[in-house]
Amino acid sequence: MSARQFDQFRASSLYCQSCQKAMPVREKLLLVLPDRELYDYLCTSCGNAVGTREVTATDKLIEQKMAAQHGRNQVRIL
Repeated sequence: MSARQFDQFRASSLYCQSCQKAMPVREKLLLVLPDRELYDYLCTSCGNAVGTREVTATDKLIEQKMAAQHGRNQVRIL
């Protein structure tokens, strides 16, 4: 597993200073730029911003390609 793969992780919980503990977070799209997207992580309890994530255009293409490959590898039972 390469270090580049770790860039694509999404947080499910982060430490919130207001709540004084790790809390579940939700991701909110802040800004769409030609070469990247900026996201903010918000605490689900108090709504404070607890982190950020940046997705470059290259990362987005890799993510889409991996999702397409993953979909092809799955067996679908009807």
